[in-house]
Amino acid sequence: MKNCKVTQNEHLFGFLFVLPAVIGIFVFIIIPIIGSFYLSFNEWNLLDKITFVGLKNYKAVLTEKYFVQIFINTVVYALSTTFFAVVIPLLIADILNKKIKFAEFFKTIFFIPFITPVVVIAIVWSQIFDPASGFINQVFHTHSTWLFDKNLAMPLLIFISVWRLLGYNIILFLTGYVSINPNLYEAAKIDGANNFQIFRKITLPLLKPTIYFVTLVTAISSFQVFDLVYIMTEGGPENSTNIIVYSIYKYAFEYFDIGKSCAMAYLLFIAILILAIIQRKLQKENSIE
Repeated sequence: MKNCKVTQNEHLFGFLFVLPAVIGIFVFIIIPIIGSFYLSFNEWNLLDKITFVGLKNYKAVLTEKYFVQIFINTVVYALSTTFFAVVIPLLIADILNKKIKFAEFFKTIFFIPFITPVVVIAIVWSQIFDPASGFINQVFHTHSTWLFDKNLAMPLLIFISVWRLLGYNIILFLTGYVSINPNLYEAAKIDGANNFQIFRKITLPLLKPTIYFVTLVTAISSFQVFDLVYIMTEGGPENSTNIIVYSIYKYAFEYFDIGKSCAMAYLLFIAILILAIIQRKLQKENSIE
């Protein structure tokens, strides 16, 4: 009986310690999710009465003049950022894993952009690419408008995003390398395999779980990008960098159309969910093979 009472007390104390986190999740995550889903079927401008309109908001968003362009912008940005922010860190991690000189220094240098606030990064890069007094135009004596050019704005955002994510993804891949038995590399070298063959036949297959995780996390974060667009381009020029999350913000806090904002948020959720399901299916197929 005494041991039983101790166990009950432990459960009670455990519950009390977890309770603040549970309340926080419920208040700041569960309730907003339910509330936004409800509001996506209603019209509301933050002041007037909430009016139920059914699927009208979803139809309005899907038939919006610039929705197709915004959706394509989001997909292009997310897929491009994900591709380069997975492939480049993987190659760099492979080099750093070979215990080269100053490896720890390079890890630190690569990781600094990730821990730097996005606002600071956006402001600094905006100054660098400033058409009038920017570093790039001053040093190379060019006259490009950079972020004000609809053909260059999106590639520059992708470049900055990839640069910022390099360090974090490198660390994740290096963590994956720890699980690979070094004897496999030694045996491959004894058998005469070159670096490319070792990377293709040993590293890539054994890093599949890590590659899947990094790809999924990077893709989800890329679909949800907001800060860089808000500070650097505001969706311009000519909507060339307008993406879904920035449009959600504009619907809610510029147009005060909360219903459409929530509807677009759930369309984004569906897109990310489909992406996660596809990636999960591909991972299972590869693991079976």
